[in-house]
Amino acid sequence: MINTDQSSAGKPSIFVTRRWPADAEAELSQYFIPTFNLDDRPLSAAEMAAGFASHDAIAPTVSDKIGADIITAGANGKGRLIANFGVGVNHIDLGAAAAAGIAVSNTPGVLTDATADLALTLILMLSRRAGEGERELRAGEWQGWRPTHLMGRALQGKTLGIIGMGRIGKAVAQRAALGFGMKIVFYNRSRIDDISAYPARQLDDVESVCQIADCLSLHCAASADTFHILNAERLAMMKPDAYVINTARGDVIDETALAAALSAKQLGGAGLDVFQGEPVIDPVLLAAPNTVLLPHLGSATIETRTAMGLKVVENACAFFAGQPLIDPV
Repeated sequence: MINTDQSSAGKPSIFVTRRWPADAEAELSQYFIPTFNLDDRPLSAAEMAAGFASHDAIAPTVSDKIGADIITAGANGKGRLIANFGVGVNHIDLGAAAAAGIAVSNTPGVLTDATADLALTLILMLSRRAGEGERELRAGEWQGWRPTHLMGRALQGKTLGIIGMGRIGKAVAQRAALGFGMKIVFYNRSRIDDISAYPARQLDDVESVCQIADCLSLHCAASADTFHILNAERLAMMKPDAYVINTARGDVIDETALAAALSAKQLGGAGLDVFQGEPVIDPVLLAAPNTVLLPHLGSATIETRTAMGLKVVENACAFFAGQPLIDPV
């Protein structure tokens, strides 16, 4: 069910594809005429196309595929802005948007800490076998404390490898180095020279990081260049007890190759918060051993999701006031 608040005639209209935290929806309603998806269900491409065509802007989430058909419908109607609720924009056809003269914004910066915390959660769950332990306990299979039961691995002194040393990569490295005494190595396309709070080595290629890391955490944007950046060849270079962590985008890992490596015991485990076909998960990956799988919770704190909504509002306000976008894509 879609609801439109038409109480503020003259304001620009925004089509919101999914529900936001209450405070963010209230802020949006102060400046715009919003159409909210009250059922909070995934909308079809046809529904989003109709919504964009009949509104001045659309505010999609990272789970909404905004293809050329939706963009064309918006451009042929009222649509002028795609104000994305999220940082990643690989779900938006940016080429089609540019060709149609449709502006695109996103919400960087405000979800750094929440996503970094979630990456550390996955690392800790794997290293201490927390997921296995909870499943055993809930199944009534726990037989009591014993010295060799579910022994995990300490993080102190281990090497964390990071692919993509942007805001989130740096936040994860800082937590791991200063909080857990881990050594940091990383790969980034450009040179990083602003790290002084902890020791970190920038390596020349992804392969070098894969070979050294006891735990590999991916924080690169999803693009044609990073599609399956962690593939079968690079997985084979990793230590047999190493962990893979992904809180970036599902596209950056070859999930079939990852599942095969886990099943063959070529890796110690994988902690994943994002998936290629989400919300549909590859059954082979679901069946793989030594995994912690979460339903895209990286930015899922009340504070962060509210801040993301406020970022959408700020960008939309700037755009419709004839000012430059705060966070242009």
